[in-house]
Amino acid sequence: MNQEKLSFKFELEKKVPRPAPGGITRGASVKDFPASVGLAGVSMRLEPGGMRELHWHANAAEWGYVITGSMRNTLVHPDGTSYIDNFEPGDVWYFPKGYGHTLQATGSEECHFILIFDNGNFSEDHTFSVTDFIANTPNDIVAQNLGLTLDEVRLLPHSEAYFALGQVPDDSSLIAQARNEPALMTMHRYPFHAQNPRVVPGGGKQRIVSQKEFPISATITGSLLELEPGALREMHWHPNADEWQYYISGQAEMTVFLAEATAVTEEFNSGDVGYVPMGAGHYIKNTGTEVCRILIGFNAGNYESIDLSQWLSSNPQDVLVTNFGVSKELIDKMPKSELFIRAAGRT
Repeated sequence: MNQEKLSFKFELEKKVPRPAPGGITRGASVKDFPASVGLAGVSMRLEPGGMRELHWHANAAEWGYVITGSMRNTLVHPDGTSYIDNFEPGDVWYFPKGYGHTLQATGSEECHFILIFDNGNFSEDHTFSVTDFIANTPNDIVAQNLGLTLDEVRLLPHSEAYFALGQVPDDSSLIAQARNEPALMTMHRYPFHAQNPRVVPGGGKQRIVSQKEFPISATITGSLLELEPGALREMHWHPNADEWQYYISGQAEMTVFLAEATAVTEEFNSGDVGYVPMGAGHYIKNTGTEVCRILIGFNAGNYESIDLSQWLSSNPQDVLVTNFGVSKELIDKMPKSELFIRAAGRT
């Protein structure tokens, strides 16, 4: 592949959205973003009371993260068990593929959230919606199935609604229908921001939610990376997963190394999406003046990373001297343990 044609950046929030009463959505599948073969993502905004109607995804599991606002989702399992959860900023959910669900903004402000799917060919435009299903089934079948008359069936939507706008659910509705005993974590809800992060003083922090922390999330691991100005998430790679990034705030630079003298450097701003193929070396550096916050999804249930400093420091000195063809004195200046994040000004 010609290096000039390679790009691991997509300006998601600059894409023309799909609007409807109740909300808007912007998606990035492999069709929009050719590098993104293993994962796809959506930025969705719901107005207060706005609902992403009852639907299901046949070819991908869904992992979601709330950036602003509050929401409620409902879910049904194949065994008929149903779940209802309420979400605030920093909360995460996971729905296995094929499970019917809905999302609704419940507060007085817009709810903005990011969806990550474990299939690059996923498209939010080709999801199975309940109104579309009913509108394209013979009326007499729908009437028999739902116990309605034909005249009543004709009152139902004649095409896919996709979004719907209704009243904001009141407190009694939310309390009555949500989990009976409030819990920090439920089967489909994980309070990501309540997790103690891994902190590098002056450099940044990272939170990770894998299947280990969130058992239902069998195919997607999530990470929230925060880098201080000038800080570097060191050169590393992930042996078991592709990486999909959404830049929540700040500015950053990333180089993706693809072997055989091929490397691509991109500059990112808030609202951009980045992608790293499985096993490709990369780093992320905060090039701005504010904290850079990056939401990251991996298409594997467990998190694996190999950092360059961790690898080099595990080798005997003579191995590195021979490998790099330099003096012992220079090798002695290299890290003696894992860095993970290098703060600005550190050498």
